[in-house]
Amino acid sequence: MMEEEEGAEEQQRFSYRQRLKAAVHYTVGCLCEEVASDKDMPFSKQTIAAISEVTFRQCENFAKDLEMFARHAKRSTINTEDVKLLARRSNSLLKYITEINENLAQFNLERKAKKKKKSEDENKDAVEPGEAGVVEIEN
Repeated sequence: MMEEEEGAEEQQRFSYRQRLKAAVHYTVGCLCEEVASDKDMPFSKQTIAAISEVTFRQCENFAKDLEMFARHAKRSTINTEDVKLLARRSNSLLKYITEINENLAQFNLERKAKKKKKSEDENKDAVEPGEAGVVEIEN
């Protein structure tokens, strides 16, 4: 029974990996078509397959490196600092990632400030039961 479960799990991982590879292959094919039309230089199917395979393997390496960076920092979650560390050899990529990260951080700060202000405004507008005027009706 245990071996059957392990076999099913292995099959599921293999299937998932194949779907990921197919998605990468499709995306690479679309990008190659775009470049081919811009540069008037077609790509062979073998070239697209080779680029897809290299891309997939590089992504696997990136994933392993990111996991190791987080683990080294005694974290279980990968964060932007890990991604920046991964991109450190490409100045343009590192600059781009840093800019995006700063923009996201600024956006999050602004959103938090708006949320806090809205919450404070709602608290001011809400009438406390003890403060509400009591109206008595005389019979």
